[in-house]
This record gives sequence, C-alpha cells and structure tokens, in this order.
Amino acid sequence: MTANQPIQVANYTIGAGHRPFVIAEMSGNHNQSLERALEIVDAVADAGAHALKLQTYTPDTITFNGSSEEFYIRDAKSLWADKNLYKLYSDAYTPWEWHKPIFDHAKKRGMIAFSSPFDTTAVDFLESLDVPLYKIASFENTDHILLKKIAQTGKPVIMSTGVASVADLDESVKVLRANCCKDLVLLKCTSTYPATPETTNLRTIPHMRELFDVAVGLSDHTMGIGAAVAAVALGAVVLEKHVTLRRADGGVDSAFSLEPDELKSLVIETERAFLAMGQVSYTLTAKEQKSLQFKRSLYVVQDVKAGEAFTPENVRSIRPANGLHTRYYDDIINKTATKDISAGTALDWSLILND
Repeated sequence: MTANQPIQVANYTIGAGHRPFVIAEMSGNHNQSLERALEIVDAVADAGAHALKLQTYTPDTITFNGSSEEFYIRDAKSLWADKNLYKLYSDAYTPWEWHKPIFDHAKKRGMIAFSSPFDTTAVDFLESLDVPLYKIASFENTDHILLKKIAQTGKPVIMSTGVASVADLDESVKVLRANCCKDLVLLKCTSTYPATPETTNLRTIPHMRELFDVAVGLSDHTMGIGAAVAAVALGAVVLEKHVTLRRADGGVDSAFSLEPDELKSLVIETERAFLAMGQVSYTLTAKEQKSLQFKRSLYVVQDVKAGEAFTPENVRSIRPANGLHTRYYDDIINKTATKDISAGTALDWSLILND
C-alpha cells in the first residue's frame, strides 16, 4: 500500500480523504476492575471513539522479576519514579481472560476492538480472538521477533514511532513489509508521559508520510486536544489517546488520559478540522453567492441635482452591492449627474453624464 491508499478495517475506512480514526487506549486505567473496564468501554463509545484498544501482556512476558537497579525506574520526573518494573506491570496489565468480554462489549457498542501485543504469545492469544488489526507500541517497534510475528498475520498494522531513530524505523518498516504486512500506519509519537507540546514536533507527520510512503497519524500523550486537532491539519488519519473515567480516580496512566467529555470534544473538533481542510478552492459556495449582495458598491448618499458634480461628500462606498463597483470611484468623482438623484440611490452609468 501507499500513503494514499485507504485501509479497510471492519466498517471503517482509514486513510486520506476519510475522517480521522480515533482510538481510545484503555491501558491500565481499569485499575484492575473488569466492571470499571466495561464502564470505560461505554464511556468512550458514547464519546464517539471508533476503536477501543487494550495492551496484551503479563508481567512475565514484558519484564523479569528482578530486584537489581536495572529493574527500577530511577527518573525523579517520571510518573512511575522508583517503581519496580515487575510491580508496575502487575498493577497495569489487563488480565487475558478479560479481553473477550471487553472486546465483545466494545463491538456491541459499535467500536473496533484490538490490542497491542508485547510478545509472540500475546499475538497467538489475540489471533484466537480474531482481532481485525494490531498496534505495535513504541518500546516494541524495534523488536524484530514481534514485528515478524504480527506482520505474518496479514492484518493491518499501526505502529508508534517513539524512541526510534529514522534508521530504526526504516529497518522496522522493511521487516514488516518483508513479512506480508501490506496495510501499515505509522504514528508520530513522543514517548514521554505526559508529553509537552514543545516536544511533539507535529511537522514530522507529512515528512514521515513522504519518507515511508504510508499513512501517518498521532499517538498523543500531551494534555488536552490541541495537538490532535493540529495533527489532522497536517494529514494525520489516525489519532490515539489514553482514556479514563476520571483522572481523580488514579491509575497508571490517568495523569495524561482524557476523560469522556474531553474525548468527545476531540472526536468533534478533529472531525471539524478534517472537514475544514477541504481542498484548494477559490470558488464561492452557494451561500457565499447569496452574500455577494452584501458587499460594497457606490451609492449617492446626499441629494444631488441635475448637473451637480459627484463628490466624496455625496458619493460613498457602502453596503449593499447594487451600485457601481468601487473600482470606478475615481472615474466618477467630479463627473456630473444627468438628473436629480435622491440620497440612498444606487449609482449606475445612466446617472452619470459622459463628458
């Protein structure tokens, strides 16, 4: 596929010329409650999201239960500062037995349901649930073992590009394509949590589209919806945002997740941005044609006697547009009237004496 070829997933078409495809990422914001997970599904469906995405791993498939320093996050600015990786993923993972009821409920609510697998066993599991596409997370985008496994399913792939150089991405795209991945979307992603607008660099979106000749979107970790709206203006066809019911409830990713009302605003405003982009056009719309009458033209604004000269005092450019065009203003000043003219009369050539 190329950047301009649409990707069909279930009832949705992803690509240029189509409304942005909005993915609600639940991550671990279910806070280990299936009931809450299903509430999130309902909330994002009501908000208008097109897809619901999970993450499929266990603590053991994503890390090792080690106690040495390398298994701790020692960044004081991180949301997860001083967390042991194994403990963090134990808190954040979505039990695999929850996937089917969550997926079923999402599909019942009219959304596509899929996931990011973090190892090959997760791909096998998701294949058993017949997911329609796959997402590759930023920290896995150079795991060629995983990339090959996902690509060989033959299903569309969405891959985040965080924490990867251009060389990394070029190699990963080649691995995917060499293993039967035909439908690929790359997501511009800044893998900091939350990300700042200053580090988001949305101008990368059209460059990435041209560089790899694929559709491009945004995996957005900034607060609010401004970056997503701007991304659509730059050609993003997919938007991914973390979601939660209420940030105040806490959760591993809640601090940079959207609440349902914010997600609804994102869906509405990014669709407006898409529609507003339109095409290069200088043609007046039908409504604009009707508004032409409200443009300015030349009117007599003081009573003028036959033979009297037109002056800046008795001729002005005003609305509506029933008189002579303003381009003729300099031509008619100091010309004389052919007859008496009442104030409020639209000026036309029959009222002007040709010398």
